[in-house]
Amino acid sequence: MTRRLTTNDRVLGTGLMLILGGAAGNLTDRLLHGYVIDFVDVYYRAWHWPAFNVADSAITVGAVLLALDALGWGRKNRH
Repeated sequence: MTRRLTTNDRVLGTGLMLILGGAAGNLTDRLLHGYVIDFVDVYYRAWHWPAFNVADSAITVGAVLLALDALGWGRKNRH
């Protein structure tokens, strides 16, 4: 069964695009370099957040958007 997204499925579509784009970016790094390049490294005094890249951020935001869509956030009421 095939399902197409409608213009009302913007949150779902955006989430899927971010996840696929992030996965493609990480896959490209892995194929070209043999590892994923992490370049965002955040420090605050003695506290250190794990290093990450833009692709990881896109995957995370996309997953949050998919979860919000599953909860009904961003949908217009259909009567």
